[in-house]
Amino acid sequence: MELYGKRILVTGHAGFIGSYLVRRLFKEMDCGTIVGVDNLNDYYDPALKRYRLQQMEAGRGVPPCTPGGSESGENPSARWAPPLERGGVERGVDYVSVIGSIADRDLVEKLFAEYKFDIVVNLAAQAGVRYSIENPDVYIESNIVGFYNILEACRHSQVQHLVYASSSSVYGGNRKVPFSVDDKVDTPVSLYAATKKSNELMAHCYSKLYGIPSTGLRFFTVYGPAGRPDMAYFSFADKLVRGETIQIFNYGNCRRDFTYVDDIVEGVVRVMRRPPVGETPYAIYNIGGGQPENLLDFVNILQEELVRAGALPADYDFEAHTEFLPMQPGDVPVTFADTEALERDFGFKPTTPLREGLRKFAEWYVRRG
Repeated sequence: MELYGKRILVTGHAGFIGSYLVRRLFKEMDCGTIVGVDNLNDYYDPALKRYRLQQMEAGRGVPPCTPGGSESGENPSARWAPPLERGGVERGVDYVSVIGSIADRDLVEKLFAEYKFDIVVNLAAQAGVRYSIENPDVYIESNIVGFYNILEACRHSQVQHLVYASSSSVYGGNRKVPFSVDDKVDTPVSLYAATKKSNELMAHCYSKLYGIPSTGLRFFTVYGPAGRPDMAYFSFADKLVRGETIQIFNYGNCRRDFTYVDDIVEGVVRVMRRPPVGETPYAIYNIGGGQPENLLDFVNILQEELVRAGALPADYDFEAHTEFLPMQPGDVPVTFADTEALERDFGFKPTTPLREGLRKFAEWYVRRG
């Protein structure tokens, strides 16, 4: 499937992965329509989400708008599609940014009715394992009700492909590594993981009953510039710069399959182009680095890159700012992606080394201040 001329919905477009995906689509598409929707909730500082929106909207003249109109008085359905030159060929991409929740069924239905999407990429979700223990309601609203609204809208539209974010968290208490998409995932250890597994089951049902081509992507510990502040690499950087103590759980005996955000987006774009076929057009893939890193090695590399970028002084006393603690509820000791299916079907495997990715993050961290 070519992306040329497609009408694409990206939910969670002000989020980490969503913002990178939209910017990539601007480069990929010769013409078409991109609609982003995000509720800009306060799970972490919305200023970072607005920053991402500014990166997307720079030079495009389209402010975020709400179904009821924006503060600037812009028409919420206004489009912007000036011709741009690329290699002597004109191109134009309509881009609309909507502030709203996919849990709002009326909004979802209005967007589908107006834009008649060809491809839907559902990245909107309440993230965070630990947060789900204290705030379960928001996970049901966004991850279950919101995803149901997307499925229902796809059911009543001519959507050619639904791509949605799942998570490595669905592997839960699995002891076999690396994690394969053929493994059973019946032992989630957090509500967040349970909602993501529910998404996979719901999507399979809609694919079976209504023939909706859908692909779920199990992301493994995504990191990079402008990422989520609640993720370890970002929160560690914040705390170290402030002279605070970082907490390393399970006494450092954890391994994570870190995946650089550009690799994630490359995988998403490749998957978007090839919807599954068959009696039940449904597929699941892991997107992960396939090389789990020890948490202590990860912390050491992060510290070195923060020093190199000038965020920390060369003589910073790291040991004095490190505390080792037991495993937290909802965490797992290791994540490790088997990416054989992704390599087989799409000829792609994430390749960005951890040091290179953390170096890019550290340099961005210093630039942004």
